[in-house]
Amino acid sequence: MDPHKFHGKDIPHIKLDEKMTIEDLVNVFASSGFNGRQLGDAAKLYAKMIKEDATICLTVSGALTPVGFGGIIKTLIERGFVDWIIATGANVYHEDHFAWGLPVKQGSFNVDDMKLYENEIVRIRDIYIKFYETLEAEDQVIQKMFGESFSDKSFTTAEFCNVMGKMSKEHSKHPEKSFITTAYDYDVPVYVSTIKDSSLALNLAVHRLAGKTYNLDFVREIIEQAAILYGSKKSGILELGGGVPKNTAQQTGPLLDQILRRNDGGQDYVIQITDARPDTGGLSGATLQEGKSWGKVQDAHNGMVTVYADATIAFPILALYVLSNQKTRKPKRLYKKIGKLYNELKEDYMKNPANKIKKSKKKN
Repeated sequence: MDPHKFHGKDIPHIKLDEKMTIEDLVNVFASSGFNGRQLGDAAKLYAKMIKEDATICLTVSGALTPVGFGGIIKTLIERGFVDWIIATGANVYHEDHFAWGLPVKQGSFNVDDMKLYENEIVRIRDIYIKFYETLEAEDQVIQKMFGESFSDKSFTTAEFCNVMGKMSKEHSKHPEKSFITTAYDYDVPVYVSTIKDSSLALNLAVHRLAGKTYNLDFVREIIEQAAILYGSKKSGILELGGGVPKNTAQQTGPLLDQILRRNDGGQDYVIQITDARPDTGGLSGATLQEGKSWGKVQDAHNGMVTVYADATIAFPILALYVLSNQKTRKPKRLYKKIGKLYNELKEDYMKNPANKIKKSKKKN
């Protein structure tokens, strides 16, 4: 359809009533314009990804777990609507507070932070966290975990989060209040895109100073992530914010296409919820269409929706929409299949290494 012609769906004169469902609300969004329309289209695309049994990656940046959104992620995992996750270390770290019953409260952003510091209160916008009762208590959990695991062998962040989920499941006060624990139960790999940029890694300092060393196999990790894409008939990403989690998920395409020369072409579907501008050249605001030039997506014109909105507003709407109208999917349990997927990619590459393949671009 030529977008330069005067055609398209008629804009309705929207009417709301008290009996409307979340599906009705999404249809209102989808029939309107601007970011409301984009939000409606994103919800319907997420439903399409689920219907087509695409392998779905959820990326989580920003401070979403301190506001309790880990509970939404937990439900999506249980319904089979998220197959693997890439999150910041901060989101993993703060999610664990809920499992161990450590206090996190609504506070205020209109406040004197000098006084908060004196009162041993840490602030994330309008969320309050206690310095000792929450952060230091969580640090003790992480330090114990690292002290007992991973000091004598290489590991990936997916393995770390799996152990974290196991420990929380077996020992925490409220294991049901953590998507990390649910990911452990459903064999959903959770990767931390920049673990050193978080309290997860800061807590290694006490062990490193005592002489222990750690070997994070980040190269195996990026190959595992590419292997998930390579082994999927269809794949998609739901991106909450941008940052390193976004790029970590999308760079699976260039690894296969540019480096390993598998000519894979990247993701079939991508939904991006962001408040970042594209005109500054930053990754968080980079358009999904731009990703086609890197081989991050299959098609620059289809299967992609960007919603310029706060994820704390848009994500619950997307999640509730698919929870209300999509059947539960059988979990893919990718964590147990990672080794097999890795070896399949390795075997294919060794048969046809990059230096023996003439680079060619796929035509869409």
